[in-house]
Amino acid sequence: MNHLADHPTLLRLPAWFGSPEERALPLAPDAYALKEVSPDWWEVRATGSGELIYSGLGPVQVVRSPAPF
Repeated sequence: MNHLADHPTLLRLPAWFGSPEERALPLAPDAYALKEVSPDWWEVRATGSGELIYSGLGPVQVVRSPAPF
């Protein structure tokens, strides 16, 4: 049984008002490329398709959720 399937990939955005925002992503963490395109401005793209997933303030992270949901 693959327990990681229960632990989705998360796009972790900067903390606003003390609480970081997280968005679930459909692919594994290594399927995304992060790039700081200018100071404090980040892009996240799907590596296979080049699709832009996020463009905005950073830093951002793409991580595996530590808990299932």
